[in-house]
Amino acid sequence: MTSVPAADLLLHARDRRGVHCLTLNAPRSFNVLSEEMLVALQRALDAVAADPQARAVVIAAEGKAFCAGHDLKQMRAHPDIDYYRRLFTRCTRVMMTLRRLDVPVLACVQGLATAAGCQLVAQCDLAVASEEASFGVNGIDVGLFCATPGVALSRNILPKQAMEMLLTGEFISAQQACERGLVNRVVAADALDAEVERLLQRLLARPREALAMGKQLFYRQLETGMEAAYQLAGHTMACNMVHEVAQEGVQAFIEKRPPTWRE
Repeated sequence: MTSVPAADLLLHARDRRGVHCLTLNAPRSFNVLSEEMLVALQRALDAVAADPQARAVVIAAEGKAFCAGHDLKQMRAHPDIDYYRRLFTRCTRVMMTLRRLDVPVLACVQGLATAAGCQLVAQCDLAVASEEASFGVNGIDVGLFCATPGVALSRNILPKQAMEMLLTGEFISAQQACERGLVNRVVAADALDAEVERLLQRLLARPREALAMGKQLFYRQLETGMEAAYQLAGHTMACNMVHEVAQEGVQAFIEKRPPTWRE
């Protein structure tokens, strides 16, 4: 594998609308989640979390692959359980940061997403894929069950579908990924950026505060029983309703006009 300087692993830009675009930029190594890549991702996501003007995150990639998972060569060079524990803890921190961000995170998947790369897609709130993309958790092919990718995968698709992928290592197409709930939309390769932009436009037209409340509630309620979920949801809706964005939105609905939300 060709070594790529850490500074070149990630492109991080925020446009005037508050959209943070993070592009995995190690195409020669298929954008593996090396130690350096995980550090760069964490740094970029921490910057998003600290940005009060952030509205959304898009995770994309350069080259033929979206992300080929962990760097097996790097892992093999450190045959030490403490090293592996630190590595997977670092990866888990990246995944949990994605979940805890107040803003929606979109995966823009142009190619292969395997193992921890598939995990990265599954951990994003939304995903748009090219027809050329494919998805797999094929660590089992080298004797390594994709345990941590399975956490995110099993929260996207049905258990038996997830287990089949995990146990066999077989890949699924972009269309199959869409049918199973791993991605939201599949489009032609030359339409991928436009479809992501279209989805962004829908998100940016909604108030940031409501999206933030909704995202946090959505994931919290999934981890509770139904009664507790309703209690959490009711509290969130009450807080949302008294917020100025909902007050303005409801008043605009009553007055049959578009709502006026501050930028």
